[in-house]
Amino acid sequence: MLWTMYNREGQRKYLTQSERAAFLAATKSRTERVRTFCCFIAATGCRISEALALTDRNLDFEAGQAIIECLKKRGKQVFRAIPLPDELLQSLKLLVGKIQHSGDRLWPWSRMTGYRRIREVMEQAGVKGAQATPKGLRHSFGICAIQSNVPLNLVQRWLGHADIKTTSIYTSAMGPEERQIASRMWGDGFSDDRENTERSNDQYGYESNADKRENKEHQNLHCTDKLDLSEIILAICSEFIQNLSVGKSHLRKISNHAHAERHCHLIHFWLKRIANDVLTSNFSCSRKSRSCHGTMRGSP
Repeated sequence: MLWTMYNREGQRKYLTQSERAAFLAATKSRTERVRTFCCFIAATGCRISEALALTDRNLDFEAGQAIIECLKKRGKQVFRAIPLPDELLQSLKLLVGKIQHSGDRLWPWSRMTGYRRIREVMEQAGVKGAQATPKGLRHSFGICAIQSNVPLNLVQRWLGHADIKTTSIYTSAMGPEERQIASRMWGDGFSDDRENTERSNDQYGYESNADKRENKEHQNLHCTDKLDLSEIILAICSEFIQNLSVGKSHLRKISNHAHAERHCHLIHFWLKRIANDVLTSNFSCSRKSRSCHGTMRGSP
């Protein structure tokens, strides 16, 4: 039967990266057995029955991995090796040291007890919904592996899937890359705070719309050809002339495009000197405007 990453109500069945991190953080306040049990399932993506069947003999501390028996093979003894994080290995080594007899289960609980322990940590972490289950941790492991560019056949082996088509379902989950690609077509109309949204470059290195406009304006301000002076210079000049006190400067006579073209070389020279100060609000309108105007009169 074909299954997806969403249930019949459209709710996702996997934990996001932030939910997974909150779950792991919540385990730190639990007992050693509960903490190691929850972290083991999150780190391996194994089924809850497979984790409860583990003994000290299933842990290879030298190779840094756990040997898990695939219990869904219906009588066939099939094992798979899954690497473990160093911190989890140290915690499991301490737990094994407290076991009285070799071969005893690490977590001597029933399946329902193990399920309840995970649900309790989920509730403490604030994770609610269809994903707040041991199966949600398993799905989260598969999606995290795919989005971390782990080869699909390796994810299949770690999860114990008989068919790689089952593993490929995890590729349909939306990751941060997919959302970032989609954001490039949303434009400015979907943003309430355009300034804050555009000014922040995304973590994948895409150039924001604001940066593109700023780079274009920067190039226009530094062009040397009179014909390359675009409407941005005319707009800036118009605002400068209205807001700055330049006395009886002949710049006040610039009222249309024709006048602007005749004074183009003066505009360019003037902008080079004062544009940066004006745009950063560090320009003194009373003194520096006169000095710039005087310099402009003496310019060739």
